Amino acid sequence: MPDIPLNASQILAYLSEVADALPPTGPRHTIVVVGGSLLALRGLRQSTLDVDTVARIEAELADAVAAVARVHDLAPAWLNDASAPFRPQTFVQADCEVLLDRPRLLVLGAPLRQVFLMKLFAARVRARDYDDLVALWPECGFDSAEEAVELYRDAYPHEAEDPYLVEYVPGLAD
Repeated sequence: MPDIPLNASQILAYLSEVADALPPTGPRHTIVVVGGSLLALRGLRQSTLDVDTVARIEAELADAVAAVARVHDLAPAWLNDASAPFRPQTFVQADCEVLLDRPRLLVLGAPLRQVFLMKLFAARVRARDYDDLVALWPECGFDSAEEAVELYRDAYPHEAEDPYLVEYVPGLAD
């Protein structure tokens, strides 16, 4: 199955279908949308190839995701938790916005500042994140590039010091 670009309305429709595909009883699952899918939902990009979450996807939820993928010929990993290991240490779920609230599924949107920090982390290895960082910058309300760098260091304290980061971030703001 090819990767099919998903726009904001498709993302929300497919997530709603995932909620419908879950059995009527059982624990409530939570998805915290990050990455390009959140940018698409916020109108900061046209589409994305997948929906990333920083919350782990349990087996029951994975089954519902797979069912929706089969119905719409989506890639099996159209909704995935590959971003979970990159969750900033400063991430607070209570700061998220509710995108979809169903009895068995809660879909949250991560704060844009946290997504910026994650994209900044990823941009060190993936050039495609640069455009997302530029789009995110005015939405994050940073007082300065230095503030963004400081928040990045707080979010990823285990990372080696990058002497070029202070030079890279002001370029995003310009």
